[in-house]
Amino acid sequence: MRPDDWHLTHDVDDFLARAGEFLRSRPAQHTMALTRIEKIRERGADGGGAETPLFGRLEYGGEVQAAFYRIAARRHLNPTALTPEQADTLATHLAGLGQPLSGVLSDHATADAFAKAWERHTGGTSVRTWGARLHRLGTLTPPKPTPEGRARAAGAHDQDRDQVVRWCREFCVDVGETVSMDLIDAGAWTTSRFGDRHYTFWETPDGTPTSMAAVTSMTAGMIRVDPVYTPAHLRGHGYAGAVTTAVSQAALTAGATDVVLFADPANATSCALYRRIGFVAVGDFVGYDFLGAAPE
Repeated sequence: MRPDDWHLTHDVDDFLARAGEFLRSRPAQHTMALTRIEKIRERGADGGGAETPLFGRLEYGGEVQAAFYRIAARRHLNPTALTPEQADTLATHLAGLGQPLSGVLSDHATADAFAKAWERHTGGTSVRTWGARLHRLGTLTPPKPTPEGRARAAGAHDQDRDQVVRWCREFCVDVGETVSMDLIDAGAWTTSRFGDRHYTFWETPDGTPTSMAAVTSMTAGMIRVDPVYTPAHLRGHGYAGAVTTAVSQAALTAGATDVVLFADPANATSCALYRRIGFVAVGDFVGYDFLGAAPE
């Protein structure tokens, strides 16, 4: 395997024509790549920024073995699963081309291997800044008892939209997601990662929203639940479980073969909830920020 086995392009359609089948072959594990790249394909380069996204595929023996994307907004590399050797050849290739990277986000083993390789090739350092556990729905098991009320899809009118935006910002505060929070505060809702989601509320019988869950559009039979949020003063009543069950059932009814979500492994309450309603852990994902030296 050589660094030039990695093929780079800024053309999303060309990339999908060559690597799309590989990405679709593992829709749960490739959930972030599938949804983000589809958003780029539909809406154009990253929110209208001057720098276009970068895509790459590792191909040898006539088959695509791995792929990555890097968007302009944060310049974080997002690769599919890589062996240590593949991570090193990719770091070698990108560093040799002077491609700027501000970090990496992938499954735990891949992110660790690439961060170490990037440090070797650039002289910089890496700091872990994010971690989450990917879950895939097995057999959906509605919570018992189910709280009173019903699920309702959020409408396009101002009241629902304001509620969604407000709760997404509160979610960002809770989890420390500053990039999305800054976009919301700047009025750039549509370019945040929340802007293309489909939202559902859980409401009490009198119509008061108590919890919210969102899902991505279906891609390669995969739908991701993201985010799930209940205001602090309303937690502990089963609302999050009820709304997550509702959107998961709707995804299955729509034909989804893979329903996935990420959860903080340190949040025992959320992880236990998702296990009870049928989600099974797939693996851990982490993110690193790169500091110090970088390719010229």
